[in-house]
Amino acid sequence: MTNGTFSSPYLLGFDHLERLLERTAKSASDGYPPYNIEQTGADCLRIVLAVAGFSADDLNVTVEDNQLVIRGRQTETAGRTFLHRGIAARQFQRAFVLADGIEVAGAELKNGLLSIELARPKPQSLRRKVDIRVESTEGREGERQ
Repeated sequence: MTNGTFSSPYLLGFDHLERLLERTAKSASDGYPPYNIEQTGADCLRIVLAVAGFSADDLNVTVEDNQLVIRGRQTETAGRTFLHRGIAARQFQRAFVLADGIEVAGAELKNGLLSIELARPKPQSLRRKVDIRVESTEGREGERQ
């Protein structure tokens, strides 16, 4: 067993969460593109990324193994001569870990902002009774019944 955050004997089966946290920490170190996360309703979220200069064809939004992955790639236009180049054609990848059941409802690019709508399900309380088996003691001598 590892000595990580989720190594407590009371947290059984949560080792995948530790891997998700490590992956999230790595992707959070890159600050481009900047983004906001908004709550737009009781069960809805919106992620807005500032992607000025990117067209819809330059962007790719996918869901991979409970991760929302946004990739952007601008291509260099041949034949341009720059006297000053302060805006570089760059690529990026931004990933967000999604909880089980969160669905991507859609994406829209408007005025240099990419908005991604997420639907968050209402949490359901799960409770079930576990039956207890009783071993029969009939036929055993010396035991109380």
